[in-house]
Amino acid sequence: MEVVYRGIIIRRIQLLTLFLFACLLSFLLDLSIGPAFLSPKDVLLGVLMPNSVDNVTRVIIWNIRLPIAITALLVGASLGLAGVEMQTILNNPLASPYTLGISAGAGFGAALAILLGANIVFVPISAFIFAMLSSLLIYSIAKIKGASTEIMVLAGIGIVFLFNSALAFIEYLASEETLQAIVFWLFGSLLKASWTKAGIIFLGFLPTFLILIKNAWQLTAMRLGDDGAKSLGINVEELRLKVLILISILTAIAVCFVGTIGFVGLVGPHIARMLIGEDQRFLIPASALSGAFILSFASVISKSIVPGAVLPIGIITSIIGVPFFMFLVMRKRREFW
Repeated sequence: MEVVYRGIIIRRIQLLTLFLFACLLSFLLDLSIGPAFLSPKDVLLGVLMPNSVDNVTRVIIWNIRLPIAITALLVGASLGLAGVEMQTILNNPLASPYTLGISAGAGFGAALAILLGANIVFVPISAFIFAMLSSLLIYSIAKIKGASTEIMVLAGIGIVFLFNSALAFIEYLASEETLQAIVFWLFGSLLKASWTKAGIIFLGFLPTFLILIKNAWQLTAMRLGDDGAKSLGINVEELRLKVLILISILTAIAVCFVGTIGFVGLVGPHIARMLIGEDQRFLIPASALSGAFILSFASVISKSIVPGAVLPIGIITSIIGVPFFMFLVMRKRREFW
């Protein structure tokens, strides 16, 4: 029995290593591809020994592509982490940052700021405020009604419709130029990434990741259902609300800088769950790495389709995510959920 368990653990560690290698490979490709193609040798030298390459290559790597590539990994990891815990605490395979209306709130906040003519600094701040407002509404409703999964999902659906309607009203009022700016933000883009933004996203991701890892066995027990988790001495309502607050802050930080990027928070956790299983000690890092790889690879594709142009990354993630979403719908739930 002990040998079998050790074999399972070794296999999961190997899969985590494979996820990490895939992220590294996609990261290097992201640095290589762009209007000016850089060879793998130039990329490695430019990252590890910046003084050994010419000024143009150094500026391209350190001032332009590294912030974008690192932001793609961090945002993808944040959305993957948020998605897996939303699916866990709601016991719903289709849960993601969209389910609870957090992304819809961020989109409305950004659109409102753009309509009011706010400068470029205030747009992500407004997106963050309204994303947190969405979470506060869900938290308040769940707190009053006992934090059941049904109440939280229904509250999230209501908030999605509320903010989507408000967003449609803003788009109706907007001029042609303003409407174009709103639509571009909603598509999602990494082009405005910077070292400062990447640092803020990292500061939101790291403590959330560590807290969730610390609560890994309680979260694993949540998959037994509320009654099963309570029989193990877990305060289900308290844990559910704590995780909701953490992942709401994490999602709000991620989407306020890059726009509403869809499907990463849905697809990433399912890939990790199918390969790793339900043990949250491994599922949490695997979901983060899976999300990071998807968004990083989407960044590569967004620069490869039209030479010299970068397509909005939200479109690419949707193109990748929709076939997988249909696969989830068509496949029998009991096979991996």
